Amino acid sequence: MRCQTNATYCELRPEENIFCPLPHWEDGALQGVLGSDCSVGFSGHPRTLCHPEAATCSLWTGLGGPSVRDLEKEKHFLMSSKLHLSPKADVKSLISYVVTKTKVISGKYHRFLDRHFPRFYVLYTTFMKGLQMIWADAKKTKRIKTNMWKHNIKFHQLSYREMEHLRQFRQDVTKCLFLGIISIPPFANYLVFLLMYLFPRQLLIKHFWTPKQQIDFLEIYHAIRKQSHPEILCYLEKITPHISDAGLRWHMTELCTKMQRGTHPAAQDILALREGFSKRPLGMDQLPTLQMKALSRAMLLTPHLPSALLRHRLKTHTTVIHQLDKALAKLGISQLTSQEVKSACYLRGLNSTLIAEERCRTWLAEWLQISCNLKAELSLLLHNVVLLSINYTGTRR
Repeated sequence: MRCQTNATYCELRPEENIFCPLPHWEDGALQGVLGSDCSVGFSGHPRTLCHPEAATCSLWTGLGGPSVRDLEKEKHFLMSSKLHLSPKADVKSLISYVVTKTKVISGKYHRFLDRHFPRFYVLYTTFMKGLQMIWADAKKTKRIKTNMWKHNIKFHQLSYREMEHLRQFRQDVTKCLFLGIISIPPFANYLVFLLMYLFPRQLLIKHFWTPKQQIDFLEIYHAIRKQSHPEILCYLEKITPHISDAGLRWHMTELCTKMQRGTHPAAQDILALREGFSKRPLGMDQLPTLQMKALSRAMLLTPHLPSALLRHRLKTHTTVIHQLDKALAKLGISQLTSQEVKSACYLRGLNSTLIAEERCRTWLAEWLQISCNLKAELSLLLHNVVLLSINYTGTRR
């Protein structure tokens, strides 16, 4: 390849930087146009560095040297070759472009659904947000479990929010397990989507419920557990004459009378019965099957299990709530958000959807006063789900 001036030729070798003689040029002018990227010399025969990337040097003849425009073009070519992005930068730029375009298309798609199919759009957005929340819950659970394993931390040693998160995530995974099982056969996923649409309360967790569904479904669940309250109180009345201690028998009679009159019992009224619920006939190991089934419904647990499994599950569930109570007492009710307070009350038997936040905090304080004064009397804590909630102001209809 050759680079031509008025009467001078020079060989351009791709592997080398070759200096081409140029006619006389004003001192510093060429350097000012080309910039610092090209070397210019003025020692009788001014020279400019021809880069291997340049195929030719466009030099005008008859004017004594290259024009300013040609030098600007040469400079632009050299600078563009040096500013060429690396492969990694190209990939990042491509990813950024794809993400931006995807967001634009997704926004248009959402507006289209909202405009033409509003009911479907609500379900669609709820489903997508549900997936995001499940993924976030799974990552948080993994982080907590990893921390427990590294530092040899037991469940009851976690903070309240970590314990509650693990409890709720375990419950959600258990509920989703049924969907995973029925989705195994070929083409069964289409049936699963239909069942999810028709039975969202039974098959889906709360992440996939719309705001209206959350209120309605919590009402339905509370109505289910409320049906077991009369049966539980009736058993307590029947068993009262069989309590050997006269003082405990009197306290139980007074408590049942208050409950029948619609009076909300004080924490001390319930704590006075601690000894009676730690041994026969009201101890956890002495409860009959019918009473355990009623208590399971009150705790929103399935009653359709053998007696041994019912007893074990009630013990486990009540123990977890007791551990949560201790962690919550350490944290302080005032540190909970409004949603956390209502969720804590609902877990413990109170229909918090109908009660103001301040009254929920008051009720939760009464619950903690009872729970933190119990040790092995898990049966009393289990019955407290009914005793403390059934006549609370605002819950009776």
